[in-house]
Amino acid sequence: MDNWIKKDLKFIWHPYTQMKDCRESPPVLIDRAEGIKLYDTRGNFYYDSISSWWCNVHGHNHPKIKKAINKQLNSLEHILFAGFTHKPAILLAEKIVSLAPKKLTKVFFSDNGSTSVEVALKMSFQYWQNTGRVKKTKFIALDYAYHGDTIGAMSVSGVDLFNKIFQPLLFSSFKVPSPYCYRCPKNKDQATCDIECISSLEKLLKEKADSICAIILEPLVLAAGGMIIYPKEYLSRAAKLAKKFNVHLILDEVATGFGRTGKMFACQYIDGIEPDFLCLSKGITAGYLPMGLTLTTDKIYKGFYADDEKRKTFYHGHTYTANPVSCSAALASLEIFEKEDTLDKVKKLVPLFYAGMERFRGLSIVGDVRYLGFIGAIELVNDRHGREIYKNGLKNNIILRPLGSIVYFFLPLCIKRNELEDILERGYSAICVKL
Repeated sequence: MDNWIKKDLKFIWHPYTQMKDCRESPPVLIDRAEGIKLYDTRGNFYYDSISSWWCNVHGHNHPKIKKAINKQLNSLEHILFAGFTHKPAILLAEKIVSLAPKKLTKVFFSDNGSTSVEVALKMSFQYWQNTGRVKKTKFIALDYAYHGDTIGAMSVSGVDLFNKIFQPLLFSSFKVPSPYCYRCPKNKDQATCDIECISSLEKLLKEKADSICAIILEPLVLAAGGMIIYPKEYLSRAAKLAKKFNVHLILDEVATGFGRTGKMFACQYIDGIEPDFLCLSKGITAGYLPMGLTLTTDKIYKGFYADDEKRKTFYHGHTYTANPVSCSAALASLEIFEKEDTLDKVKKLVPLFYAGMERFRGLSIVGDVRYLGFIGAIELVNDRHGREIYKNGLKNNIILRPLGSIVYFFLPLCIKRNELEDILERGYSAICVKL
């Protein structure tokens, strides 16, 4: 075993990893990266087909982002963001507001996806307290949802594998059936379905709206829950129900934001949608540095705007909130979207990706295939093959890290046609080994 790996296993505890397994399947020691390829210390390359945990957007080692980071390091690396500010944060907030749904006008900075969700939950809760609706204390989430690893985020998530053991620590929330078409909660045919699964949400709101702060949803794609891609009509109707029953709509775009679905934000597939909160992270800095953002409305903001003695201040913050270097990386990433026509390039390659995904549908161990933008999922008929497919993928120079029975692609937006074709072919070969 490589000496570096020995040191790794001696000192490091990796996330989402049963460390005992690492004795037989140690972590891959990555030495460098370029574009959409990772290179290990033995000279092997691997296609970064899951965007380094869904955050890499423009490829590794992009010169414009590196230049922006280096430039910022020469002037200001970090300051307290309470009572102080800086130009990169101001410019980033202005830019994000210009890209987001129009009623989202205020930006609160944090460090990652979980904290961006925590901020939204706490803001929603405190808003109702500040405005006299003190009985509004509950949240609604989907039963396949995943919103992060912190206590509040886990409380509005429904993935038992991740959260079950921590149940005594969590606050109670309402869960409604997910619009999981392959495993339809209403046992309906997809061809004739009228989004009847929304009825559970509507019924709950009719009965409990006076006690509910917000509905939290991942728009169009339930990511860690199984890359479940659901109909736009469900999101549209859920948004209308939130407005009708006077509860906040929190959209968690930590995974789906910044072009993953083919639009800058997944919610933009729904004309006129007006969330009260938008949670962002991962792709905002193109995977270069940590950052989280929570966008909200003037109405929410004004619910906290008062004389200090009224105790309506939002007492929440993080040491690295609005870090100037992270802000500069995010600004550079957004500039690349414009100058390199990133979303137009994605649009041109999406038909090729979809056609390649359809090829998997004919395999005997595949139960369902689904895709949106550069996200694609292959649901196996059971999950016992997942680990071996992951190993086969590495042998085929591709990262296929399964979510239970789900093998998926979460592709960097900078991918080229020949790279996309090669990834699909290697992925197909990795799965076919199990037939």
